[in-house]
Amino acid sequence: VMQCGFACLEAGAVRSKNTTNIMMKNLMDIFISSVAYWLFGFALAYGEGNSVIGYTHWAGIGIDYGKMANWFFQCIFAATAATIVSGAVAERCNYIAYITYSFVISGFVYPPVTHWVWTEEGWLYKLGYVDFSGCGPIHLIGGVCSFFGALFLGPRLGRFENKFNSSEKEELVGHSVPLTGIGGMILIAGFLAFNGGSIGSMSKPGDQFVIARVIINTILGGSGGSIVMLGMCKLGFGGKSAWSFSLTLNAALAGMVSVCAGADVMAMWASFVSGALMAPLYLGIHYAVLWIKLDDPLDAVAVHFGGGFWGLLSASLFGNGGIVFGASYESGLLLWHRIVGASVIILWGSVWSCLMFGLLKRSGKLRVTEEEELKEKQITFCLQHDNGRPHTSLAITAQIAKCGCTVLPHPPYSQDLAPSDFQDRIRGQHFPNNDAVIAVVRKWLASAGADFYRRGIQALVHRWQKCITNGGDYMEK
Repeated sequence: VMQCGFACLEAGAVRSKNTTNIMMKNLMDIFISSVAYWLFGFALAYGEGNSVIGYTHWAGIGIDYGKMANWFFQCIFAATAATIVSGAVAERCNYIAYITYSFVISGFVYPPVTHWVWTEEGWLYKLGYVDFSGCGPIHLIGGVCSFFGALFLGPRLGRFENKFNSSEKEELVGHSVPLTGIGGMILIAGFLAFNGGSIGSMSKPGDQFVIARVIINTILGGSGGSIVMLGMCKLGFGGKSAWSFSLTLNAALAGMVSVCAGADVMAMWASFVSGALMAPLYLGIHYAVLWIKLDDPLDAVAVHFGGGFWGLLSASLFGNGGIVFGASYESGLLLWHRIVGASVIILWGSVWSCLMFGLLKRSGKLRVTEEEELKEKQITFCLQHDNGRPHTSLAITAQIAKCGCTVLPHPPYSQDLAPSDFQDRIRGQHFPNNDAVIAVVRKWLASAGADFYRRGIQALVHRWQKCITNGGDYMEK
């Protein structure tokens, strides 16, 4: 369920030309992660060994049938850690690189951390680190790998560049808010099972009460994050005053992440407060990522790294016996153990990420070529009718279609080839003849100047100008 949610969330958050690519990657992530966890992951995580790694049951050999359910559940956790990264590297990551990092994260990065945290032999477990459903092993690892993946890849073409002859920065937003919303809601439903199933059993006395508590705390964490973020957006903290769907959805997910470490020991009010406090933290990380010009299309760093780290702290603050209920040596020690665990997990993920993405970049296999990234660009120009509904000019449609380009019947969610200044220039105008259309398009092309050519689409511009010059007479008033 969570893989389906991630796939729809990411597909809606990218431009339409990349949706099939995103769906394929999320589909294969399930199978690549399963093979990696079968061959190496479970052995490193739950095989007999020392306090650092396990080293038995390679390729599933000798696993007791009683451990099969745990194998499957942990395999899904490993796939989730890898899938988190796909959102941060969307629209420019090479498919070979995607397969590689999915295999490495699921087979070698995630499993040792679970050995440290969730096995009685693990050194963090012995130290006193407690993490109910994976703030550290899943979300911190996923967030750290997302950060370095986006860092080594660099931004998408056109991202963080000035729009045509203006100081406004280019924003490459997704093509389908409904698809993103459906994915987000599926992901929220999956989160309830994700956290509720982390107890590992259902038949022991009292298990049903723990599961119910975990599920309730998870939804309340998301509620706190979404409600606070919705209010912040309307007050203008998210930019202009608006009810921002994307920020609200991400804050809800971050709020649910923030209760993962202590969902079994937090009161209902505490989980809501944890999610509510996560909202401004998420927004701060969101803007910090933009400030350093790190291109993270799905805010994976803010949601998972921020949510994972705050979740470990909030469990120590708001969990039963936490610092909020009375500072004591034991509560302070638990907080310290979680900080130590988080620091080690961040370091572990950073080292692996630098090696993995660094070698892929060195070999030229990390990022697709500029030609591949720009391929199948979609061009849309819209006229605004009196009723406020957009409509594509048939004159411009006819001219652009002759170039072999796609023309959409609605305004673009991504303004990469249809800047708002051009739309403003033609909105409400009536063109008496074909020459008038050609004149206004040429004028806009000339005003675009060097910025337009610098974005690597000069060939498209030349073809466009040529087809306009040789254009037909199909005209709409």
